[in-house]
Amino acid sequence: MTSPMKKSSTQTLKKSNPETAKRKPAARSAYSKAEVEEIFRRFSIQRPEPKGELEHVNPFTLVVAVALSAQATDAGVNKATRALFKVADTPQKMLDLGEDKVRDYIKTIGLFRNKAKNIIALSRRLVEVYGGEVPKTREELVTLPGVGRKTANVVMSMAFGIPTIAVDTHIFRIANRIRLAPGKTPDEIEAKLMRIIPKQYLFHAHHWLILHGRYCCKARKPECERCIIADICKSPEKTCDVPAPLVELPPQLFGPTD
Repeated sequence: MTSPMKKSSTQTLKKSNPETAKRKPAARSAYSKAEVEEIFRRFSIQRPEPKGELEHVNPFTLVVAVALSAQATDAGVNKATRALFKVADTPQKMLDLGEDKVRDYIKTIGLFRNKAKNIIALSRRLVEVYGGEVPKTREELVTLPGVGRKTANVVMSMAFGIPTIAVDTHIFRIANRIRLAPGKTPDEIEAKLMRIIPKQYLFHAHHWLILHGRYCCKARKPECERCIIADICKSPEKTCDVPAPLVELPPQLFGPTD
């Protein structure tokens, strides 16, 4: 018979043993399937054809623009790349321009020195490995210098029409704030969103969430009175339960403010 002391000691070991401890399950979406569908139905009425706000003229300039947008605003990137893309809109032209001149064009963007190196390096790889063409798969895209999963997802969606979810700061905030797809990492949130968003809304979902975060559910203070999903939203931060009128917004203009 086990003594009380031994039994207590055994229980303590079980509790402290990481191999036997139960893992805390990841938080699930706070919304039912019907609620998620209604959220994206409303987004689709508000913005039938949402667009990314990084200016580009082809898949290559899109890759460059998205890579430059890390820790920078779309408005700041657009201002710098308008002149750059007029003289270098292909990988070969970018290589011919050279790192020093690329740096001069993008010096108003954060981390411009390292980004200039990456632009030249990814241009060289595109020329030497892919014949100057931007690859379509995520596995190939992430081999390009300065291109991570988020950038690859944006390019796949915007350049090649492949439904993806690129989790930027806006989507990361929205997913956690309104408890749509809570997660600690962008990859975790991406996987959850890909799983819960109805297929008919998946292609535009990335842009709907970004634009909702950029213009309505803002980082510093969400503008709940302007929110079309205020009645569905389960955020503990929300200040309004009455949804804004569901009307189609005017066509987007380039030059976001945040």
